[in-house]
Amino acid sequence: MRERVRGVLVTPAGCLLTVRRLRPGVTPYWVLPGGGVEDGDASLEAALHREIREELAGAAAVHALIHIEDGDDRQYFFLARIHSWDPARRDGPEFADPARGEYVVEEVPLTAAGLAGIDLVPASVARLLAGHAHELFRLPDLRVAPA
Repeated sequence: MRERVRGVLVTPAGCLLTVRRLRPGVTPYWVLPGGGVEDGDASLEAALHREIREELAGAAAVHALIHIEDGDDRQYFFLARIHSWDPARRDGPEFADPARGEYVVEEVPLTAAGLAGIDLVPASVARLLAGHAHELFRLPDLRVAPA
């Protein structure tokens, strides 16, 4: 099973940093920044930091692992704070192939109403975020075994 990492990135304005996917013939949807874990990544967090550098030309401070989603891939969702990013400087294979569509970086209000206004996938993460929007940093860190 392929492993992927995603960042629940909270901006200084208290918004969620998302990527709106625009693909020909597909209704727009939003994803969280991230991607596949590569052989050279020392850890899941290292993979997330690499993906944030590639997709956002940014850096983030990881707070916790808040969700693991199993499907075709296993996805690890890390909660982090991001203070700066520059989509004009991003670099990754997905940006070189116009057939893959557009990747538009957007800040979305981190509220139930803000999240309800977008089609964030996967839906389970959208529900988790909407249900805990004001207390995300109190969610348990799944990297730490319960006491």
